[in-house]
Amino acid sequence: MKLQDIDFLIIGATKSATTWLQQSLQQDPNIYMPAPELHYFSRYYDRGEEWYLSNFEGQKDQRLVGEKSNSYMDTEGAAERIKQKLPKALLIAQLRNPIERAYSDYCMLYRRGEVDRDIARYLDPRSGAGGRFLNGGLYFQQLQAYLDRFPAEQILVVLYEDMKIDASAQLDRVRRFMKMTNDLPLRPLEKKVKDKAEPVINPTLRRLLRPLKPLVAPFRKSASFKKLRSIAAAEVQYAPLSGELRARMSDFYAAEIEKLGTIVGRDLDGWLRNGSVQQ
Repeated sequence: MKLQDIDFLIIGATKSATTWLQQSLQQDPNIYMPAPELHYFSRYYDRGEEWYLSNFEGQKDQRLVGEKSNSYMDTEGAAERIKQKLPKALLIAQLRNPIERAYSDYCMLYRRGEVDRDIARYLDPRSGAGGRFLNGGLYFQQLQAYLDRFPAEQILVVLYEDMKIDASAQLDRVRRFMKMTNDLPLRPLEKKVKDKAEPVINPTLRRLLRPLKPLVAPFRKSASFKKLRSIAAAEVQYAPLSGELRARMSDFYAAEIEKLGTIVGRDLDGWLRNGSVQQ
């Protein structure tokens, strides 16, 4: 297995149903993708090519080989590293309304107990600009780094909102981009991946119990542990995204969305108004 055997990368964006896309593609026996995100070209480049390729060992044959790492979209330097090592790779970016994406990302970290209920602290551009949540939706800037380095025909941009309308058509578009000629029909996953409505341990309690995590790790798969967790778990009550906060976020993203629309050839202004986009 050599670096040039890597055919494609799903580069992001975070909280845009890229795990759904990955797992839907993994149904095809002609595609191999390692289950975990490798983050090689972003976070773990110092581990070297041997470590990276070990995740694909023995999987090439006649199959298409690729991986998904959402951090490739918004990590400075990732595009250049990918250009240097995988200049012929196909790149797939699945994007989502950046306002909804930021809120979903906030909810995920709240579930984990990593942020508190002061939502404005993280999502209000007056205090959160430059942070993870708002920066993750600066798609025009992020895509430009790839368009500066790769031919346009090697980059496919698909939208989360299109997937919600017709998941099968979204998968077909990705498969055509990857030049897959077999007629195997893929069934999109029906269950939402990482659903924020699923019951979890209260985030405040999670923070308090975090120091005990290494101690209970050996028991996590036991029946008694799972039963205790189910008793303690409940649906999380998230801080709401108010109309006022949404308006500030719309102003923050307006210029970025306009430029992105030019790149992808779509009217994306609906993201700023009602969350939808023009077909």
